Amino acid sequence: MPYSFTLSAHSRATPDAVFGALVRAATWPAWSSIDSAEVEGGADPEARQEVGETRVFRTGRAVSRERVVELVADKRFGYENVAGPFRSYRGAVELAESPRGGTDIVWSVTFEPKLPLSGPLWRWYLTRYMRPMVEGLAAYAAAPQDRQRD
Repeated sequence: MPYSFTLSAHSRATPDAVFGALVRAATWPAWSSIDSAEVEGGADPEARQEVGETRVFRTGRAVSRERVVELVADKRFGYENVAGPFRSYRGAVELAESPRGGTDIVWSVTFEPKLPLSGPLWRWYLTRYMRPMVEGLAAYAAAPQDRQRD
């Protein structure tokens, strides 16, 4: 049985600044609880990732491998978890220009855990783990633009 949740935040940054942070694995430790990030195959984590590339995130002893599956410039970033406690896990970050200026960010996840009956616990954990990520992304993208590159 699949489970899902959605989180949102507002950033003063433009959609291209928010998108720029999402597509560069090296930025994730700056705005999330992730300790380190690399791209499989030795690609530069500072470079813009492309569809099909897999990023490896480390937080403490936990390792997460996520493949980029969809990129729509300045609008949508999609990824799948390719290892871990899930039969399936797909996340999408939707970006939209806000009528009040800046960018509205909507981060949604749909997953199915391998362990039966663990879905509610995973949803509870993941929403609490990822809320600071959404808020961190919004704040990071709105910080001085000298660290954002295209």
